[in-house]
Amino acid sequence: MTMVFPRINALVSGTMAAMLVSSPALAREMPAKPVGHVSFETHSADVGVGYTWGEGKLTYGHHTYRFKIKGGNAVSLGYSSLKAEGEVYNLKHLRDFDGAYGAVTAEATMSKGVGASLLKNSNGVRLKLKSKATGARLAAGLQGVSFEIEN
Repeated sequence: MTMVFPRINALVSGTMAAMLVSSPALAREMPAKPVGHVSFETHSADVGVGYTWGEGKLTYGHHTYRFKIKGGNAVSLGYSSLKAEGEVYNLKHLRDFDGAYGAVTAEATMSKGVGASLLKNSNGVRLKLKSKATGARLAAGLQGVSFEIEN
């Protein structure tokens, strides 16, 4: 029985990733060339409304910047840790990286899972991410995270 949950999780995550990445509207919005790279780790603890926190690194313009992550999910239950990395698009000024990023999400993590997502902030910065999650968590709905470069 323990083998069923990771397969279901991989199927759900893979299906969500395919829908996000293959969406024609999202594909038209993505520039052809990334301008940076991002990697981060988050933790989420949830009972009804979820809370997410973490930290990461942005590589942009031959420099590496550390940033903090805070956020939440509208409907969720459980605990999970997530490691993500990916490309940064439409970042013209470092200050544009800071801000709230939103996404519609669905997560069903039982032990381990993989996923992909596209995040966008109000400054037009887009992140195309691949992720690996561990823990036991169910979440759906709007998720918002805020990234802030540390000085």
